[in-house]
Amino acid sequence: MIKEQNEVKSTYNDLEKNKKLGKFFGELFSYNSSLKLYHWHVTGKGSYAAHIALDEAIDSVLGIIDRIVETSYAQFGTIDITIKQTSTPKDIVKHCENFYLLLQDGRELFSDDYSLSIFDDYQEAIQQLLYRLKRLQ
Repeated sequence: MIKEQNEVKSTYNDLEKNKKLGKFFGELFSYNSSLKLYHWHVTGKGSYAAHIALDEAIDSVLGIIDRIVETSYAQFGTIDITIKQTSTPKDIVKHCENFYLLLQDGRELFSDDYSLSIFDDYQEAIQQLLYRLKRLQ
């Protein structure tokens, strides 16, 4: 007979990893805010297409951020997230391309299939945004 224990521990108890996750999640939130700032400021030729593309990306990545943060909390316990000060990007395409590189580096923080699947959704949303910003003017 298996005796059930009343104590549940998080899957992972590594303060260094939690710090890295907190910083990374802060970057995700900051990036989302930077998209919104640019969304409000965009003008000129192609601005309507960019405005709509950014709006769609903001909506989709916010839901994905929520999923990856909540599942990480479930797996790793409380994560202290710090969101850095955010400014309006000057070149939105370059900003998104650079952020995608940051995402590539952050991928190492996730090893479970479900976390990587959520992460894939995030990367896909950024690539879709880049497609729309570059090609749909």
